[in-house]
Amino acid sequence: MTSSRECFVYVQLPGSLKVVACGKYVRQVLRDGSALGRFVYGRSYRDRDDAVEIDPYNLPLAAREYNTAKLRGVFGALRDSAPDAWGRYVIERFAGRTDLDEIDYLLESPEDRAGALSFGRAATHPAPSHQFNRIIHLGELRHAARVLEEDLDDSVLPQLEQLINPRTSIGGARPKNVVEDESGLWIAKFPSKRDRWTNAAAEAGLLTLAGLCGIRVPKVRVESFLGESILLVKRFDREKVEGGYLRHRMVSALTMLDADDGGTDLTGWSYVLLADELKRWSSRPDDDRVELFRRMVFNALVSNIDDHPRNHAVFAAGQDWRLSPAYDLTPSPSLSLERRDLALICGLEGRAARRSNLISQAGRFGLSTDDANSIIDEIRDVVAARWESEVRRFGGTDRDSELIRPAFLYAGFEYPSSDSD
Repeated sequence: MTSSRECFVYVQLPGSLKVVACGKYVRQVLRDGSALGRFVYGRSYRDRDDAVEIDPYNLPLAAREYNTAKLRGVFGALRDSAPDAWGRYVIERFAGRTDLDEIDYLLESPEDRAGALSFGRAATHPAPSHQFNRIIHLGELRHAARVLEEDLDDSVLPQLEQLINPRTSIGGARPKNVVEDESGLWIAKFPSKRDRWTNAAAEAGLLTLAGLCGIRVPKVRVESFLGESILLVKRFDREKVEGGYLRHRMVSALTMLDADDGGTDLTGWSYVLLADELKRWSSRPDDDRVELFRRMVFNALVSNIDDHPRNHAVFAAGQDWRLSPAYDLTPSPSLSLERRDLALICGLEGRAARRSNLISQAGRFGLSTDDANSIIDEIRDVVAARWESEVRRFGGTDRDSELIRPAFLYAGFEYPSSDSD
């Protein structure tokens, strides 16, 4: 026996507050438990002069049906708009169920999701909500996140629903929420019970450090509440205008690479292949490929091994796609001094985070070997001189510095390649 569910897909048009239905998504679960997804653009949408594709290469604007069996039958561009671990957990807690399917997560995830897409049951998009929690509510939001994360008494959930219900929460691995001030929207990342150091100081410090290394990053700040640090990261996929927010289309590297999102098949997880994709996706491919190389080098030098394909993206503020600013940069201290691996393939030696590997495919990023080595030297010097001061600038303590120190400039980065790797 098979089952099938569907929903309408809406898109906020570039440079406009107008949200329109662009197509219909159907997900069918087959008898063997596998899933098949189908998507069609609506004819009336295709006929619009201002119609845009939601994915120019996997879902180009055309009068045809698209099919996929990947990602459990969810097209990558749609999956990029769905919540991740934290957002799914919030939805499940408020639904009182853990047997939700992918359509449920799309329908119940918030209007403040990443990118310009939203989902619904009707062909006409409901009036969008522009109500967001204010930064002054951070204390209450932190309490709500703790209640959910630590699985505390469900009887308090009704009082917290207006603060952290599924329509005012955003996906991701950490407890978080979207908050607003006069300048626009910020992602507030709360401390987690699993934190070993002050995560807000470490992530804010790495983001500003990346900026010093020639990498585009969003604005960041850290707010304190009852002795805890809360990280605020400015949304780069939103632009505040009179009457609301422009929403920019956004597609993850996972979608660009047409790759799986985990398990044992990580063959498509590659910086080198992503550089190739930028040649067709980006309106400024030469600039974006060099910046991608800088990000790969930076991640290797700070041991940011959580650089999986959903932590890279392209976005379109108008018609043109560009590599998005960097985000989710965190150090991962390791006892290993011999070799550390990034999540994506870096060169001919696979995922090894060492100089010889990073420069082995420099040409794919539009760089000569000499230019690649110069960029590595530049970033290495900045990281060595500034990592600790940047972390401390956002409230990092002596203990934080000592805990994360092994993440930076590990000795194996300069080791020559080895046939034994």
